[in-house]
Amino acid sequence: MRQSQRGQVDPFIVMDVMEAARRAEASGRHIVHMEVGQPATPAPAGARRALAAALEEPLGYTVALGLPALREGIAGLYRRWYGIDLDPARVIVTPGSSGAFILAFSALFDAGDRVALGEPGYPSYRQILRAMSLQPVGIQTRIEDRYQPRPEDLPTDVQGLILASPGNPSGTVLRRGELAALAARAGELGMALISDEIYHGLDYGAGFHSALEVTDKVFVINSFSKYFSMTGWRVGWMVVPESHIRTVERIAQNMFICPPHASQVAALAALDCEDEARANLAVYAENRRLMLARLPAMGFDRIAPPEGAFYIYADVSSLTDDSLKFAGEILETAGVAVTPGLDFDPRRGAGTLRFSYAGATSEISLGLDRLAAFMAAR
Repeated sequence: MRQSQRGQVDPFIVMDVMEAARRAEASGRHIVHMEVGQPATPAPAGARRALAAALEEPLGYTVALGLPALREGIAGLYRRWYGIDLDPARVIVTPGSSGAFILAFSALFDAGDRVALGEPGYPSYRQILRAMSLQPVGIQTRIEDRYQPRPEDLPTDVQGLILASPGNPSGTVLRRGELAALAARAGELGMALISDEIYHGLDYGAGFHSALEVTDKVFVINSFSKYFSMTGWRVGWMVVPESHIRTVERIAQNMFICPPHASQVAALAALDCEDEARANLAVYAENRRLMLARLPAMGFDRIAPPEGAFYIYADVSSLTDDSLKFAGEILETAGVAVTPGLDFDPRRGAGTLRFSYAGATSEISLGLDRLAAFMAAR
């Protein structure tokens, strides 16, 4: 049977690394997971209790835009976190942030449109764009700019711009003034602006700002996966301009019918569990401290400042010109799974690695011991 050209996207390399780690574990080895951006903690206890209670009731379709109570709860989050009075009608609940990107790209762009994004950046941006007959246009960012684009870096011949703060893989955060300048330049150039904010809540003193603080002409995407430790529940959300609500609703009705009802029930309860989320953040902060204290001595000394999320992005070009092979050696010899930079930067990623510190502190410490031994023997 024929295969479409737009279906020929690149693999999500971190998922391949996860599978290699799983095979190693199936053979009896213990692997320390520093490859995947997935909290080791379960969903908040309140979310799990809410789901258990909901299982006694029918869990059918919800309205396409999500449970009204959840949309109102998310709007309340914007009041608490940013001081923004957000109309819940602008909140659209989605099947994870991936579903939000599909909806955003469908609502904003036509086949053949070009969309700019920073490199390094989340690999699925590029692949979803390609699968939708859109063209990703990479902006090569600089470590001295914390791997975030400057307004003068924006190309003039594109229809859209994706920003990410905190960034993946860099963990760096855009300041309010930087967000405002980028949003203003995108507006001058007629670009549709999308702001990926799925790591908000995970910061280590730098603070964070939503693009909604500087413009209403933006699609803001967020998720319950990271801060609320609900990766497998597949529930996210999007805030859109009032003018786009009905367009997105029609697309969502036809593409997804609705986000999973059970996950929405749990997500609503999770909004009342921020104490638990902050306790998890304290674990990530300790893991980050260990990483920053120990990685430079091993030779991983050129890194972006990890201001948010739970990643360390290291320039390892002095150690290797093949990050895929290097990551394979680390997994095979040290029993530590890390992600090659090729996933995030197709042009320079052969010389970079991403380390995730989302796991338990005991595992991160063990992984660092193993990495130190590996690098000493290399």
